[in-house]
Amino acid sequence: MNTRRPVAAALAVAGYVVMLVPILFVVVTAFTAGSTLRFPPEGLSTRWFEEALGYEPFLTALVSSLQLAALATALALLIGVPVAVAIHRGRIPGKGLVEGLFLSPLIVPELVVGLALYQQLMIGFGLDSLTALTLGHTALMIPYAVRVTGASLALADPHVEEAARGLGASPLRTFATVTLPLLRPGIFSAALLSFVTSFNNVPLSLLLQTREFRTLPVTMLDYVQQSYDPMVAAMATLILAGTVVLAVLAERTVGFAKIFGGINR
Repeated sequence: MNTRRPVAAALAVAGYVVMLVPILFVVVTAFTAGSTLRFPPEGLSTRWFEEALGYEPFLTALVSSLQLAALATALALLIGVPVAVAIHRGRIPGKGLVEGLFLSPLIVPELVVGLALYQQLMIGFGLDSLTALTLGHTALMIPYAVRVTGASLALADPHVEEAARGLGASPLRTFATVTLPLLRPGIFSAALLSFVTSFNNVPLSLLLQTREFRTLPVTMLDYVQQSYDPMVAAMATLILAGTVVLAVLAERTVGFAKIFGGINR
């Protein structure tokens, strides 16, 4: 940490404390042997992890969340990757405007997007909850696909693709054999980021889901409103552990610092 800027350093430390301390409280509380959410915990036990893994509504919602996140991530990549290539390698007019259009879902509040999609898709067109949620989550994940994939392209040398075309490769062959391998780290990072973001989404999912299809975060939120036992803390700790494992594997496989370093280019 830069000691030449004490104010900035103090703000950074304060920010880390504000973000991490509540998470540590939740994790510690998940191991309590008591029957209520209390800190410090009343002894140590893994009973609430066993309860969470055996609670049928949580398991059903977990499968639904995984299904939704996988569908939304796949669709976002199918749309976002070609858009990123067109913006960074194509010769289309108004590239900044096009990029801003695809990044705009990050600006609009999710509650506003959710209400608009609820009125148009579920009330207007009568779509089921899974379809509406998939379309909504896809719209929210496209900016991640465009931005992170674009960062990967910004780090890549365009002369490699030009050399392939100069040697007689068609545009499609150049994309498949040169551009796509260059994009692989960015695609992997965008997929992971989109999947985790979709899986943990609450505002949009809260407005578009029904009793027939419920995601895990919203199911946990409903449970907290009805019960005050540590089972939600245990489930949240399991989700946190899974996310950390995915992030560590991705960092060792791809390297987030390298990919996200190209975002500012």
